Amino acid sequence: MAGAIIENMSTKKLVFFGFFILVFQVIFIMVGALIAPSPTSAIRYLATKCINRHRARAWLVPWGSNRCQHIHSFDEPLAKTLDANDIVFAVHIPLPNKEMSPWFQYMLAVLQFDIAFKIINQIEDDAIITIDAGLAYRDDLISEWTTKFHSVEQRPLRCIFAVSKTYENEGRFYHCDPIPLMELGSVAHKYFLINLRLPVNDTVNVGIGEIKDIHLVGIHQNGGFTRVWISMKTVFSPWIFVATVWYWHRISLMARHPVLLEKVIFALGISVTFLNMPVEWLSLGFEWTWMLLFEDAQQGVFYYTLFCFWIIFCGEHLMDQSQRNRLSAYWWQVGLVMFSSSILLIFDLNERGVHLTNPFYSVWASEIGTKVAITFVIVAGISVCLYFLSLCGMVRCVFRNIDGKIHQLPEMPEARRLRYKGIVFRFKFFMLATLACAAMTVIFFILNQVSEGHWHWGDHTIQVHSAFLTGTYGMWNLYVFTVIFLYAPSHNYNKNKSGDGQQTDVLEKAESQETQLTCGEQGPTETYRITGKMTEE
Repeated sequence: MAGAIIENMSTKKLVFFGFFILVFQVIFIMVGALIAPSPTSAIRYLATKCINRHRARAWLVPWGSNRCQHIHSFDEPLAKTLDANDIVFAVHIPLPNKEMSPWFQYMLAVLQFDIAFKIINQIEDDAIITIDAGLAYRDDLISEWTTKFHSVEQRPLRCIFAVSKTYENEGRFYHCDPIPLMELGSVAHKYFLINLRLPVNDTVNVGIGEIKDIHLVGIHQNGGFTRVWISMKTVFSPWIFVATVWYWHRISLMARHPVLLEKVIFALGISVTFLNMPVEWLSLGFEWTWMLLFEDAQQGVFYYTLFCFWIIFCGEHLMDQSQRNRLSAYWWQVGLVMFSSSILLIFDLNERGVHLTNPFYSVWASEIGTKVAITFVIVAGISVCLYFLSLCGMVRCVFRNIDGKIHQLPEMPEARRLRYKGIVFRFKFFMLATLACAAMTVIFFILNQVSEGHWHWGDHTIQVHSAFLTGTYGMWNLYVFTVIFLYAPSHNYNKNKSGDGQQTDVLEKAESQETQLTCGEQGPTETYRITGKMTEE
């Protein structure tokens, strides 16, 4: 009997398979909840105010054997003799007796200014602060610092003063939004040094108030979480790859050509295999600053393929026989997904692509850039929500279409009618599981966009729970494996072809009239054939 595994597998085996998938899903959630630490860590540093009277380009270190001459406060007598251009704010990453590690994968830096209110030196509206920033590194405590990046950047200074601006309130601090400073795509060295200068002249850094201190918040991925994440990718990568190859091998054994739905399932397997590539192992030994961009490309390819698969999967169970099995029939849906993906890719290239040569660049550095970035994030969130709602509508239409086709079937033996009902029930259950997977994917996508914004909008610690991350990633792989396995051609089909010919003839004759009335073309499943209308209709 022709069909896919989902229709020919016994109910007992199918329940066991579902239980197997559910157990693995629970395991992946528990791995994140009980084994993996929090995905990220945020460490707060107070910048040391080093003195650089000669204004040389030497690297000033806040602590250690070569510690710079410094002041604790601008109210000290020594500070009264200094010019603003004589001060360099120095931050050593990490803290004393600690080391950075390639397992941290990336590093972000966010600035927080302590600015005191003064009647004669207030923060002006739309104030812009200019930062002369430099980054250096070394791999031991005795080597000289090696310059890595240097750039002069401008950032908007957004502060509010919660009380009235009177003499009685002088000395109180403004409440200022955090300022994104840097995003480094690789942590290939043990020690980093950041020197910040705030150059002052008649036109630069005017109207920014009286800065008392600068705090730097360093954010990096936890090494323990990285180990768990890479281990999961290492396990999934060969598993999904072998399943995809096995699936296409089963398709190639069929006497007919693959239909569009089978091709899209194969493409979905390839996209997940690409997503699972554990290239992070190599990034531990090489300074690959493009890893964040590559990971975004992996997720982008997967999102695009998965969203297109859901559209085509539903559409192929809605269209007439004369319209289905043609990618051109989905040109506007697939084109819309491609357009949205392209917009997000352009935004990502504009941000992280530039970071390859200048990690101090930020699209959030200007009012226009901030508005554009926020608009992108909001539009992306609204788009995926609308996509999910439209997907729910398509699934509802598929259910109605199938129910209508079942009622139109001619009279047949009770056993065969029950078999068709069982096939439809399995298909509906699979579609509901698809909606659950789609809902989790939408939530994951939105949380990623929001947490991306929180790095710049004021949240120092990005608390996306490890269990949700590992659970969602495991769900993607389990879902794709389920699709590949259940929609592969059943081995019963090959056995019937090579087995008792007389029995096969009887079965084919028994089904011939039903097949003509329900489809008129071959396809991967009975449900696929049932939903296709006859050309005569």
